[in-house]
Amino acid sequence: MPAEVLLVLTNCPDEEVADRIATALVENRLAACVNMLPEVESTYRWQGKVETAVEVPLLIKCTRERYAAVEEAIRQLHPYTVPEIIAVPVVAGFAPYLRWVADETQPPLVA
Repeated sequence: MPAEVLLVLTNCPDEEVADRIATALVENRLAACVNMLPEVESTYRWQGKVETAVEVPLLIKCTRERYAAVEEAIRQLHPYTVPEIIAVPVVAGFAPYLRWVADETQPPLVA
């Protein structure tokens, strides 16, 4: 059965944090690819007040099997108390790409 691919979204306070998270996820084979998007302005309610912040979105491609580790890595590397971490299942896609995501997120073989 093919691995279920997920698109995980998170927003970071700046490019440095975004790059640190993206690099760690790919280096540790938790994600096959992470896209760092241009800065966006986010408006949200936090602790009873409406806030606005400039953030850097990340689009993370991983598998459901690796999701828990992806979430944990983001939580460890992210400075927010409650970072946005949302996983959306990929219901359709180019089969060779989806296979590539699954292949690139396999844990390394231990000798």
